Amino acid sequence: MRTKIFITMISLLLSVLLITGASAFAGSAEIKARMKERLPAIKALKAEGIIGENNKGYLGFIGNNKAKEDVINAENSDREKVYSAIAKQQGTTVDLVGKRRATQIAKKARSGQWIQDQSGRWYQKK
Repeated sequence: MRTKIFITMISLLLSVLLITGASAFAGSAEIKARMKERLPAIKALKAEGIIGENNKGYLGFIGNNKAKEDVINAENSDREKVYSAIAKQQGTTVDLVGKRRATQIAKKARSGQWIQDQSGRWYQKK
């Protein structure tokens, strides 16, 4: 269920960008495909408590275990591209888009998943 919600959210974000004239967002279909492909690995790392969602809309490592760091770096890179396109379309900053997205992600996170609060402290959602 959460996978479908995530994919739907990414699809909606990318669709809005294309509909609202951000068709200059080259590679949106490829980004969506890559994010969908990485999702099982990301879900597993979250379930193991290795990664969480930081307060800027990106994935972060909770401790010293950097398992699948390449996957996390690729996901964060694609998120930055999406946030950048949204920021350009909305006339705002990538940082603000990421922070807004972090708030959305935190609200929808499952119990037990790691989230970073605004002060930078990691906690497990109850």
